[in-house]
Amino acid sequence: MSVRRVPVSFRPDFEPQQRLFYVLEGMGKVDELHKKVFYAIHVEKQSLNTADLVTAWAEKQGIDKAKFVEMYNSFSISTKVRKATQLQDSYQVDGVPALGVGGRYFTSGTLAQNMGRALQVTDYLIGQSRKAKPGKA
Repeated sequence: MSVRRVPVSFRPDFEPQQRLFYVLEGMGKVDELHKKVFYAIHVEKQSLNTADLVTAWAEKQGIDKAKFVEMYNSFSISTKVRKATQLQDSYQVDGVPALGVGGRYFTSGTLAQNMGRALQVTDYLIGQSRKAKPGKA
């Protein structure tokens, strides 16, 4: 079973962060910079909520500004953002972390009462998904 990270956007000002994730993914830099993004937002309290702020942050990390802006504004990234929002809406995500399984099942700490239980539920749902679609889960 493959794991896919999908950044959610609960508010319009989260979209620049979604785009940042997808650009980093496209450049093969998620593993290198994901913790730095988290640190910038949650520890340094940087507002990475506009295209200009995200671009400036990326440039400080050594990413070529022109390449970043081109990818950030690309049809491909816009499509990924739109699909992530559709997925978020279809699962009715109310918080993070949230776990979707096989495009069919969903759980979260809220639904399962805590994250430990959510992981147990996820294991069960993976089993159900494999039974429903042998070789597809």
